[in-house]
Amino acid sequence: MHRKLVIGDIHGGLRALHQIMDRAKVTTDDTLIFLGDYVDGWSQSPEVIDFLIDLSKKQNCIFIRGNHDELLFDWLSSNNENIDESMWYKHGGESTVLAYAKVDSETKKKHMAFLKNLQDYYLDEQNRLFIHAGFTNMNGIEYEYFPKLFYWDRTLWETALALDSAISKGSYLYPKRLKLYNEIYIGHTPVSKIEQTIPIQKACIWNIDTGAAFNGPLTILDIDTKEFWQSEPLNELYFNEKGRN
Repeated sequence: MHRKLVIGDIHGGLRALHQIMDRAKVTTDDTLIFLGDYVDGWSQSPEVIDFLIDLSKKQNCIFIRGNHDELLFDWLSSNNENIDESMWYKHGGESTVLAYAKVDSETKKKHMAFLKNLQDYYLDEQNRLFIHAGFTNMNGIEYEYFPKLFYWDRTLWETALALDSAISKGSYLYPKRLKLYNEIYIGHTPVSKIEQTIPIQKACIWNIDTGAAFNGPLTILDIDTKEFWQSEPLNELYFNEKGRN
């Protein structure tokens, strides 16, 4: 059985990643689509990247770029002009910097190559879009003027959340961005902000970020059946750390 499985924001929580792989009984026949934000939060950011690099040698993996992954790449490249250090530290960067103090330069180079080669998005043959955050252009991803919005945008999810379900797809009031793709899978904005801990669908959007950076679980979801598996809440798996709380 060849499944397509999508995974939410990991934020340095390797223990949770092991749990969901186990609970979903992932095999090498499965295609895994990771929505980004592999780092910044819990203490195992370097180990998460090691694990993903290794995993990609065994099976088909698609790695999307998250905003935290770009911040780490810039920091590892000593390109600090885009980094507001106090802001980054406050949002999980501090645990990453501390963790990388123990990583040798050869491994750092491998991690930089991994981060550099992340994809901005993935569009499958069934017109399903996988993207970390969203996009702003009314005509879709190919027309986006500001590619950084692929991993920073929050307006797409906010639009879907605010959409009145009584408005039909044929109405001129229906947001054009929500008509372009059959389904859109995102992370970036945790569903804990709307007091949820499971994947949430609004319009054509599935938000898979179930708050693993904070007090939520990590989630893996079967794209075709919508069955999903979750880890324990990460604040329990890393009970002696604060994560991004």
